[in-house]
Amino acid sequence: MKYVILIHANPDPWGHPTSIYTAEGRALPQEQHDRMDKEFDALLEEISASGEFVTAEALADPAASTIYGWTPEGHVATDGPYAEAKEQLAGFFLIDAASRERAEEIAAQFAGPGSVVELRPVMWPGGEDQ
Repeated sequence: MKYVILIHANPDPWGHPTSIYTAEGRALPQEQHDRMDKEFDALLEEISASGEFVTAEALADPAASTIYGWTPEGHVATDGPYAEAKEQLAGFFLIDAASRERAEEIAAQFAGPGSVVELRPVMWPGGEDQ
């Protein structure tokens, strides 16, 4: 079953990887960042070799987004970010895991300093939650 891992962060200034731009990430010593980078690289190698990794993308600064809404008078476009929120969507990974438990095990390793991670099953026609 496919799951999306959504990474929410509040880096200021915006940049990737978000873990070095958040206040929590900037407070960590370089040695800890180096260790975390090695652990993350190992995770990516593991899920790539197992076939669980499908794709991933980092997202640009939320200030560069355009929001489209609808009113009875028609469609309306406004500048982003989407909502008044401390954290914004920074990127996503799409994985294909054999079980929810395995997806949770993988997703937990994506949480970094100053970010939170959301794991959500992907829907498809006729899927379990249809």
